[in-house]
Amino acid sequence: MTILPLDPRANSSRAALKRFLIQCRKVAAAKGRPQLVSISLEVAALDPLAVLESIFEPKERHFYVERPAEGLAVAGAEAVLAFQASGASRFSACQRFIDETLEDTLAVGDLSAPFAGPHFFAAFTFEDTVESGAYFDAATVFVPRWQVARRDNRTVAVANLLVEASSPIEPLVEKVWRARAKFDAFNYSTPKFPGRSAAVGAKIEAVGGERLYTVAVSRALRGISAGKFEKIVLARAKDLTARQALHPLRALNGLRQRFTDCYAFSIANGRGQSFIGASPERLLRAGEGELLTEALAGSADRGASASEDETLAAHLLHDEKELREHKLVLGPIAKALVSLGLKPKYPRRPDIRRFANVQHLHTPVRASLPARVRLLDVLAKLHPTPAVGGYPRDVTLARIPALEAFPRGLYAGALGWIDSAGRGEFFVGLRSALIAGTRARLYAGAGIVAGSSPAKELAETEMKFRAMAEALKA
Repeated sequence: MTILPLDPRANSSRAALKRFLIQCRKVAAAKGRPQLVSISLEVAALDPLAVLESIFEPKERHFYVERPAEGLAVAGAEAVLAFQASGASRFSACQRFIDETLEDTLAVGDLSAPFAGPHFFAAFTFEDTVESGAYFDAATVFVPRWQVARRDNRTVAVANLLVEASSPIEPLVEKVWRARAKFDAFNYSTPKFPGRSAAVGAKIEAVGGERLYTVAVSRALRGISAGKFEKIVLARAKDLTARQALHPLRALNGLRQRFTDCYAFSIANGRGQSFIGASPERLLRAGEGELLTEALAGSADRGASASEDETLAAHLLHDEKELREHKLVLGPIAKALVSLGLKPKYPRRPDIRRFANVQHLHTPVRASLPARVRLLDVLAKLHPTPAVGGYPRDVTLARIPALEAFPRGLYAGALGWIDSAGRGEFFVGLRSALIAGTRARLYAGAGIVAGSSPAKELAETEMKFRAMAEALKA
């Protein structure tokens, strides 16, 4: 990426913008390739979700994620560049796309500001391939035309555009100028959401029925008893049918308010479908020479009182079955990092991570990250972790489709972003729903190990379904 010594704030005139874009066009002509031009500008405080609501178009791609407890929120809308891949090499293919794009990128603005510069928003499905007609590709990476992010009480707006040797300059000037004026003094419009009655009385049906799940758990337990595998994660799906089209961003506002420690997210495919949720699980964060990941496995309900909550947590910390499940997630994560030449560090015993409706055993894992190991290298090794697949990975991934009655798609997939310096963060697509018009498919899963009970695992998934069902009906 080439960083040009131009301050967008100091050169805040249409004439200066036009001269800059003419310069970019000359670069495109000299190289014989289009140039991605990225303009970053720090602006007054904005709510990225409110901005996305104001510019939302169902037929445009978007990526939104917020983790209120960490002061993080970012929205990217429309796609100036997009790339899809499939198969076992999908991570490396996406890395090549990112590298090639950055070779032809011209950036201006303070790139030290949070979320400045071009960002690559990515979504990887649970499996390497998807069925024909799937709403989301096995791997998708896109650069948004507009991006607004808030972190550490700073808001940065980014405009990305593609400049070719033959690009007319005046329309580009007008587009960027209007966007700048809008973000400098944003006028929030009231989103056109359907009425609250949209999902009142909605019909909800378990895909394949509840008995299918308990039978699948029983079959999995027989496989464990036979020594074929030690853990497998089995998911359920429910289909909700509403009276009128559901709006993904309406539910999202409730999710971010209730689950402040989770990643509230929405990803749109540009064809009218969205994948939304409130995920508790970070897959990895990479930057400044450090990698952070975590093992999150082993679950208990929340108590109705502080005393009951602590009692449930204490039981979870000493439950042999839950601790064994947690260890089966932590061990392979550490082994995957070691295979990349990293030296993972983590506490000897897990702690408790509490969320609004559930608490989990949690172990943070850190490692120094040398420049030779890139974020997508690590992601390819980690995803899917035993927290959403099983152990051994290859054995359980081959068995999951036969035990579940639906394709997972982005459920339990890897969702996140990478910036121009290779820093980024990915989370797991859990506690989620696929929204398509008047229908929403809700997902929830549970880890099966020796000692699991089909009835208890069914109850755990019901607990996990509750939050999304309530958000869609709000």
